[in-house]
Amino acid sequence: MKHRKHGNTGKQRTVRPVPKLLTCALASCLMMGAPSVFAQTANANLRGQVMTDSTPAAGTEVIATNNATGFVRRTQTNANGSYTLTGLPPGTYTVQAGGTSQTVTLSVASNSTLNLQAGGVAETGPQQATDLATVTVTAPLLKDVKTSEVGNTVSLRQIQTLPQASRNFLEFADTVPGMAFTTDDQGVTTLRGGATNGASGNLYIDGVGQKGYVESGGVAGQNASRGNPFPQLAIGEYKVITSNYKAEYGQITGAAVTAATRSGTNEFEGEAYYRYTDESMREKRAAEERPGEEKNDSLTREWGLAFGGPIIRDRMHFFVAYEKKDFITPRVVSPAPNTSDFVQFLPPDVQSLYGPAVAPFEEDLYFGKLSWDIGDRDRVELSVQVRDETQLDSVGGQRSLEHGRDLINKDKRGVLRWQHSADTWYNEVLVTSEDSEVNPFPTSVGNGIIYRVLPRDALGNVTEERTLIETGPASGFDAFTRSQKGWSIADNLTFNNLTWNGDHTVKIGASYKDIELTAQDGGSINPQFSFEVDANGVAATPYRVDYLGQFDVPGQQVRVVTQGKQYAFFIQDDWAVNEHLILNLGVRWDYEENPAYTDYVTPGEFVTALFSDDPDNPGQPWANRLLPSGINANDYVSTGNNRDDFKDAFAPRFGFSYDIGADERHVIHGGAGRSYDRNLFKELAFEVSKGVLSPIQVNFEDPATGECYRQDRTCVPWDPAFLQDITSLGTSVTGAKEIFMLNNDIKTPYSDQFSIGMSNQLGDWLADVTVQRILSYDGLVYTLINRWPDGSFFQGGSQPWGEPVPGFNNTIIGNNGIESANTQVLVSLDKPYTKDSGWSMSVAYTHADAKHNRKKDDPFAFDKATIDLYPFIWVDAVPKHRLVVAGSLDGPWGLTFGGKIVLETPRPVNEVRCYGHTDPDGSTCQPFGAEPQGTGSFLVGGDIWGYRTVDLQATKEFRFGDRVKMTARVNLLNAFNYQNYSTFSSIEAGANGVYDPSFVYDRYGDMLYVPRTLSVELGMKF
Repeated sequence: MKHRKHGNTGKQRTVRPVPKLLTCALASCLMMGAPSVFAQTANANLRGQVMTDSTPAAGTEVIATNNATGFVRRTQTNANGSYTLTGLPPGTYTVQAGGTSQTVTLSVASNSTLNLQAGGVAETGPQQATDLATVTVTAPLLKDVKTSEVGNTVSLRQIQTLPQASRNFLEFADTVPGMAFTTDDQGVTTLRGGATNGASGNLYIDGVGQKGYVESGGVAGQNASRGNPFPQLAIGEYKVITSNYKAEYGQITGAAVTAATRSGTNEFEGEAYYRYTDESMREKRAAEERPGEEKNDSLTREWGLAFGGPIIRDRMHFFVAYEKKDFITPRVVSPAPNTSDFVQFLPPDVQSLYGPAVAPFEEDLYFGKLSWDIGDRDRVELSVQVRDETQLDSVGGQRSLEHGRDLINKDKRGVLRWQHSADTWYNEVLVTSEDSEVNPFPTSVGNGIIYRVLPRDALGNVTEERTLIETGPASGFDAFTRSQKGWSIADNLTFNNLTWNGDHTVKIGASYKDIELTAQDGGSINPQFSFEVDANGVAATPYRVDYLGQFDVPGQQVRVVTQGKQYAFFIQDDWAVNEHLILNLGVRWDYEENPAYTDYVTPGEFVTALFSDDPDNPGQPWANRLLPSGINANDYVSTGNNRDDFKDAFAPRFGFSYDIGADERHVIHGGAGRSYDRNLFKELAFEVSKGVLSPIQVNFEDPATGECYRQDRTCVPWDPAFLQDITSLGTSVTGAKEIFMLNNDIKTPYSDQFSIGMSNQLGDWLADVTVQRILSYDGLVYTLINRWPDGSFFQGGSQPWGEPVPGFNNTIIGNNGIESANTQVLVSLDKPYTKDSGWSMSVAYTHADAKHNRKKDDPFAFDKATIDLYPFIWVDAVPKHRLVVAGSLDGPWGLTFGGKIVLETPRPVNEVRCYGHTDPDGSTCQPFGAEPQGTGSFLVGGDIWGYRTVDLQATKEFRFGDRVKMTARVNLLNAFNYQNYSTFSSIEAGANGVYDPSFVYDRYGDMLYVPRTLSVELGMKF
């Protein structure tokens, strides 16, 4: 099926705001007010005013007592009767002051308001009942509406009642506008906020970041994983912030997810569950719809338990949780599009590798927490979490089962926390440790054999290579290592009783982390031999071999290890100017030492070659070829003492909320701020490792003709001995070292975030409409510096792959340069659950207009001479329209129903294609972004949607006395069996110089999410 829809190839430049003006403006505000905050906390703050009749009750003690644990926090009101209680774990509290009391529920990472009338009735906003942790409470949930942060809270009610494909608590994050949770055909899950890359987000567990410093994915260990980073049983609730976070949030330019863990209470309580589905309980996947294909084996089996209670009533409590995942993910090995007619010419043993394949996955998650309230002023917590995964992945499509890889993913973390509160201040000290590693490796060692079809033009020249199947051991690129190991200490001090033209809650924080980062990009194993397949069968000899060759380069190593140090300081002032206006003023500074970058010395032999005479331009150094591109080679030569770590990561942040009626019903909010992320260490490490471990491609002569399969290749005679020892080719044949060079002034990527919106309480519904603008800059990008002798990058439409620095292979330089601009309209409607109404609903709609100058999560840009020449195109994987509707309903006979609908317009595709057009730089193939046609309709209308799913669940509760409850649950996922295709058999940009993109979906290829699937679950609470 074909359809044509125009995309966007026009180059557009975004305008950067002047950072000094923003910094100065914020600094002025801070100096007029007071200092500010630190540490991305999951705790809640409660503020308000105590009055006696119409007179402020100055000096009145305010006491908040947690109803479940007996935890107590107290403070005194100031001269105008105002108070602030900080560092309250989310939960239900009885708040007492001046002879009156009120029971309220505080949500995660919230700032709520409770006004008290001494001797009278407390004043709160709209009241709802909510459930938290293991108990159901009937108390007003104080909504955090007077905030400039853009985001929302995912409640325990949603976690417990909404259907989900597997027990990954992050799956519910897309009920917040601007968020998307995706499960691909291999079961790998990703969480994305807006148009940011996969590494830009961060997850905070009880205020401690789980950031991945080496690998992508945002969260350590989450890249290419089918698991989840933390046991869902241990999550109380969490908050998602998509932009305009306060200064306490660092190392982030995407979405921040901050989760509060469960704690033990004064009652012994436990919970257990078992969840199951297999291939007999699902429809066929798209790849299984091929004629003659049967359903492959599949399995989802999950179980877990949690238990907590008192050690000393009201003082010391414990909580432990364990969860297990055991998956068998179905895959299908199949030839590439347009090659299936050649399968018959493969040997029978190779043909037998096609068809169903399975990819097992196992995960164990552990969590334990000990909480000790030493007195009313001091609280100590110790928590430990462990993640242990093993999986077989990279199977399916053209990769046979034997060409897969085993992946081990481990993450261990510990946190010791001490909180001390006084009447006018609160301090928190955190000491943390982390040990995280990802180690994939091919399932066996030896030669990989790849069978390909080589179409030729009328002159017999090969035009492309189409893969039939990849067999034998996977390549050395599948044997890499990523790890991070270290410790940190942070101190966060809050002053909660400052007054000056209003009330100030001032937070100040500083942190230090010592972290060892390790990156190895591959191993010199498993050469991959490519054989041509045609109507005569498989060629007797390979036409090519690819492998990673190891060289001896002074100062470089295969495994790059650096002892990094991270420093942070921030200041935050939450300034309640009056009952209407709250200002959030903050500034943050981050600094990181990376000796692998600053101490690196560019190999002398390469520097000599770079600045020696150019053989094609006598009397000029080869480096002069780069001048027409505006590149000065000296900017990339490191002496070991001419580089500094980036010191200018100052991030000012400003926000406001204006409560029109001072009743939290109609609140205007907005903000502007800057946030710095970090460069992934695996990408910085290329400079130190690529020279010693370089990709090598050797082309072989056709024994019958003595010619190469491509005219633009240099070939050597084939020798069967190469199958036994590839090194027998000799260095003169295998090629030369590949060199990566980083700019001596690498900066840290950042985003500037702006928002304006309004929330409105409409009866039981809370509505919010926000316009959000996020501009991201300085993403790390690698480009090629090979050049033709005249300094051009294109000649006759060809790139200068055969024109490297003399004596070396390709040379690649790293710079800051990836940018994106995203304007979103975020609309949310929330009707919280109450026992009286018996139902809840949330609606999240996102309209996105997102463009960037490089494909998401791809730092290699070899299609143009420099990143500045790339056009700004629609961001891949970010649909223009996304709608998520979720809700729950109490039914008869102890039944609870839940449902979730997700609709997306097609996600744009980013590719490079030739369509008969030549750019001014001589390029005949152009990067473009275009939106494919939709794959179907929903209820009414045409085929406008690219992704559709309707999930349902029903739960029956059985009670056995007052203490024991059992539940039986059925989940129906993708109830209408929508086929959410994610791959294409054909992508074209146009023809004859006319840009007119067209797409053909691969109806037997990969799909997002799951086919219609039934799963069952049993649970017990006691």
